[in-house]
Amino acid sequence: MANEEVRTLDPEKQRLLITQHKEKHFTASEIVRDIIIGVSDGLTVPFALAAGLSGANATSSIVLTAGIAEVAAGAISMGLGGYLAAKSEADHYSRELRREQEEIIAVPETEAAEVAEILAQYGIEPQEYAPVVNSLRKKPQAWLDFMMKFELGLEKPDPKRAFQSAITIAVAYILGGLVPLIPYMFFPRAADAVVASVVLTLAALLIFGYAKGYFTGNRPFLSAAQTAVIGAIASAAAFGMAKAIQH
Repeated sequence: MANEEVRTLDPEKQRLLITQHKEKHFTASEIVRDIIIGVSDGLTVPFALAAGLSGANATSSIVLTAGIAEVAAGAISMGLGGYLAAKSEADHYSRELRREQEEIIAVPETEAAEVAEILAQYGIEPQEYAPVVNSLRKKPQAWLDFMMKFELGLEKPDPKRAFQSAITIAVAYILGGLVPLIPYMFFPRAADAVVASVVLTLAALLIFGYAKGYFTGNRPFLSAAQTAVIGAIASAAAFGMAKAIQH
């Protein structure tokens, strides 16, 4: 679509867009969102589980076994959730697309009036948007795309989005979830492993929080601190509850 639009411009404008205008917007927001969801849960949930079991005086082997089982189950659950969410989004888009197509055919005057209303919201005068409305009416697909984007606020989803989301979230969850479990592979005593796990996981949370803030346009250091604090609170709560129940 974008390439087709560029080809309709005059040669000078096309040259400026292709050779001189370099956009610096971050465009991989969906992938980053999936990674953030997977890693944040992966770092926090197994971390809290391991801390809780350590507080209950479980051995490192038990903590490691339970942790790996939780990571596997969590990855499947999170991946499935990501798949269903993306699939629902795609299904919603398809339903609205069919509805909009039917309305353009059944009530074209009403739909044209809606185009005019949308353009008027941007401060465009009637004499200025009238040619645009007429031009869109001659191009049904462009008209449909315009209504989907500007009336309904919907972007056409990638057909592969659901599968990619599931895989991305699941893999991110596994990578994040293994971090707090690594010390339990090397320390036989859970009391020793939990200390190393806390240090390692908090460091990972700080790094992840910083990266999350950087890529999402928020303050990286504040994001790092917030992420680490949330993880620390979750693990401390699990550890404390385990100790309280044990006594």
